[in-house]
Amino acid sequence: MTMDYLLVLCSLLLPVASAVEETLMDTKWATTELAWTAHPETGWEEVSGYDDAMNPIRTYQVCNVREANQNNWLRSDFIPRKEVLRVYVEMKFTVRDCNSIPNIPGSCKETFNLFYYESDSDSATETSPFWMENPYVKVDTIAPDASFSILESGSVNTKVRSFGPLSKAGFYLAFQDLGACMSLISVRVFYKKCSTTIANFAVFPETATGAEATSLVIAPGTCVPNALEVSVPLKLYCNGDGEWMVPVGSCTCASGFEPAMKDTQCQGECDVKDTQCQACSPGTFKSKQGEGFCSPCPPNSRTSSGAASVCVCRNGYYRSDSDSPDSACTTVPSAPRNVISNVNETSLVLEWSEPRDSGGREDIIYNVICKKCLPERGMCSRCDENVNISPRHLGLTERRVAVRNLQAHTQYSFEIQAVNGVSNKSPYTPQFSAVNITTNQAAPSAVPTVHLMAATASTMSLSWLPPEKPNGIILDYEIKYHEKDQGEAIAHTMTAQRSSARIEGLKAGTSYVVQVRARTVAGYGRYSSPADFNTNLQSDPEKSFQEQLPLIVGSATAGLVFIIAVVVIAIVCLRKQRNGSESEYTEKLQQYITPGMKVYVDPFTYEDPNEAIREFAKEIDISCVKIEEVIGAGNQPKLLSYRGKTASHLQTIPLEDFTPSGEFGEVCRGRLKLPGRREIIVAIKTLKVGYTDRQRRDFLSEASIMGQFDHPNIIRLEGVVTKSRPVMIVTEFMENGALDSFLRLNDGQFTVIQLVGMLRGIAAGMKYLSDMNYVHRDLAARNILVNSNLVCKVSDFGLSRFLEDDATDPTYTSSLGGKIPIRWTAPEAIAYRKFTSASDVWSYGIVMWEVMSYGERPYWDMSNQDVINAVEQDYRLPPPMDCPTALHQLMLDCWVKERNLRPKFSQIVATLDKLIRNAASLKVVTSSTQSSGASQPLLDRCIPDYTTFTTVGDWLDAIKMSRYRDNFLNAGFASFDLVAQMTAEDLLRIGVTLAGHQKKILGSIQDMRLQMNQTLPVQV
Repeated sequence: MTMDYLLVLCSLLLPVASAVEETLMDTKWATTELAWTAHPETGWEEVSGYDDAMNPIRTYQVCNVREANQNNWLRSDFIPRKEVLRVYVEMKFTVRDCNSIPNIPGSCKETFNLFYYESDSDSATETSPFWMENPYVKVDTIAPDASFSILESGSVNTKVRSFGPLSKAGFYLAFQDLGACMSLISVRVFYKKCSTTIANFAVFPETATGAEATSLVIAPGTCVPNALEVSVPLKLYCNGDGEWMVPVGSCTCASGFEPAMKDTQCQGECDVKDTQCQACSPGTFKSKQGEGFCSPCPPNSRTSSGAASVCVCRNGYYRSDSDSPDSACTTVPSAPRNVISNVNETSLVLEWSEPRDSGGREDIIYNVICKKCLPERGMCSRCDENVNISPRHLGLTERRVAVRNLQAHTQYSFEIQAVNGVSNKSPYTPQFSAVNITTNQAAPSAVPTVHLMAATASTMSLSWLPPEKPNGIILDYEIKYHEKDQGEAIAHTMTAQRSSARIEGLKAGTSYVVQVRARTVAGYGRYSSPADFNTNLQSDPEKSFQEQLPLIVGSATAGLVFIIAVVVIAIVCLRKQRNGSESEYTEKLQQYITPGMKVYVDPFTYEDPNEAIREFAKEIDISCVKIEEVIGAGNQPKLLSYRGKTASHLQTIPLEDFTPSGEFGEVCRGRLKLPGRREIIVAIKTLKVGYTDRQRRDFLSEASIMGQFDHPNIIRLEGVVTKSRPVMIVTEFMENGALDSFLRLNDGQFTVIQLVGMLRGIAAGMKYLSDMNYVHRDLAARNILVNSNLVCKVSDFGLSRFLEDDATDPTYTSSLGGKIPIRWTAPEAIAYRKFTSASDVWSYGIVMWEVMSYGERPYWDMSNQDVINAVEQDYRLPPPMDCPTALHQLMLDCWVKERNLRPKFSQIVATLDKLIRNAASLKVVTSSTQSSGASQPLLDRCIPDYTTFTTVGDWLDAIKMSRYRDNFLNAGFASFDLVAQMTAEDLLRIGVTLAGHQKKILGSIQDMRLQMNQTLPVQV
């Protein structure tokens, strides 16, 4: 049953329009004798007369009260039913009081009976059908409200009765007199219908009532002109009294149109009628579909025609792509003001003030364009990439930049542009302020560290590298040195033409502080950092060198280690920049340095995806694999074929000759025979021919993920085939396939302990993944595989990272952008993309519900948006039929809104183990119609009201048992009266053999019996 239908049945519905009656027959307007058939001829007699207005009337009278055992029948002419399912009969009659008739036997009556007989043609005769209750169908015994005596005038009684459902071309009315003195003044046969109406900007056609007085007939609606649907399905219910009930779904006026006023001349507050949508008048607009009214055009925009959904911007004004049609049109900003430049040799700082005119927007950013000018040629060109503008040269939000690495004695021009969200709409170049500067000659930068190459008692040999930024040709170097204990006041200097020098005349065994600086035409640069060196105590140069040798070797080693560390850090930083805040090397380091703790490594952190495959998946030679049968291609199972033959007939055909034909490849069953191991049955995923590099990477990423796991409740990877064609992923074979379809196929066939055992296996697998810091993101029964021993294993790791790429499966949808399995996903993951082990716990609770309901769809036929709204308002799924209370409480714990309060998978495993050990706790069952234990639910699963269904087939559809429709009809159970008497033996006899299906049908039959007892006797 859909949500809308349930709401209609379970809510208090109010009529929105009065009923219309359509007459099929009325004896009041007969101009000739009726000539109805009477049996026997001495019974009913047609009498013509006049009413109070002297209009002729045709009546039938009978008054054989003095004769016992009266059985007088009167049958009308054939009345075509015009496809009507239920008709009403209005009878006007008078009855004489038996007490007013003297000397009559005790058989005098004051009532008569109303019957009808259905027929596909006007075939009744004076003897057929037989004048008896069967084949005639009795409607009711009609008694007067008032009878009359001989001394009083006749009191006319008016009675209305209805009957149905009617199925044949027409029917006859029959009246049975058993000994009354009465007159049948007039008979009117009519049916009720709901007239054409307009509600919520939708037109609903004229609709006849249903077969029963309590029936609701659905009338589909269509939006009035210039209106569009807001919610579907768009329908209105016609009840048995011919009255419309509150509509489901609605329409609203399209963009450019507004609801029409009831009084077009009104002033001030006016009532709105929901029947017409009128166009916006010139100068007004309405940008969106909805209930709102047209508004005047925003500033700097206009429209000259009616029915406008947007107002066009005036010349020189624009809207950005992100601006709504309701926003004002804006223009480009003026140029920045007050540009200040501060030149320091070859560096520059630029500052400026905001524009005088922002264009009416607040999203102003700034661009700095650097141009290098050649005065001799009178032209400027863009600066090369060596010029560094910090923090950046485009899209600046602050009004200050630093420019470095300019050339000395060079003229530059800098343009500071102000742009906003509509600058790209303008055909003109953004307005800017320019500043021209000329750089100074810069001195060289500091000399790097000075090294001691050799030392004696009176000399030191030094070397150094040139400055990182010489800023010109280095003319020479100045070496400054002094004894460490004396300070710089008595320092000595010397010059060198190259990056090495020998200082002589030093004291033996003395510590000296040495610094070096470079000189260009611009002058001296900065000194190097001070370095301390010692002269030797003796003057043996050879010995001195030998003593210095360990220091030189140590320095060289330290330098090499430093260079390696810099390279490693640079690589790690580069990978962080490419792959986010965590690198593969950090994860690998955690994996190997944490004792006993294995951490999942994301294969997408590898720059080369083949490296992840080599590390986590074993390569299998293609000769070891043999395909036998295709068991899945997309969602359609089919056999792999080769030149017209199936794979089962082609055991000797080379595997390379098979060409998969699925969308991404095919899933096959096959055999794997590795050297030294026995042959096993495996599942094989293939990658179709003609794949791209990205398709291959995405395909093999699942193997890189799966290969890191080793647990009895996680699908096991046997290996991959990447060096041959087709590319394959080989896993263990699970005989019973996906858990959801397996449960639906075996509905009701397992004990609660078996179901809890399955849930325990899934929880154990998820605990293992959670301990490895792996988040599945797509945990659902469809992604759980079952083997022949009912062991459940978590699978399908290929979608866990790339859910947003799945644009074909309606399971993965979201109005919030991206693709998410809404019915299984925690609210924080839907709203904020917060996927954690806690969101996997929420999904596990949904899996529990799927298992206990034998694969029923979570939230039934509710739309994805309705599911999001319901969960947000604290609605939680009720317990499935016969679900133990303890299990449903565990589901509710998994669905706690605050993710930190949900149980961990380790706690879930412990809870399930405790329930399995204490089987008695699983016998306490909560009825599915009771409160779920969550907040007040938004949707109660009402017991289906059998009176709302036209046929038994409709009832079976509502309880999800439509597969047995033909079984019921072929066995003769075509009415609810017969169905209500069925037993378990009857169900078994007609072919309902599954215990779970028997339980579901018998439960609904019990509800039907209760409803029948509540509604009988029915007074129409």
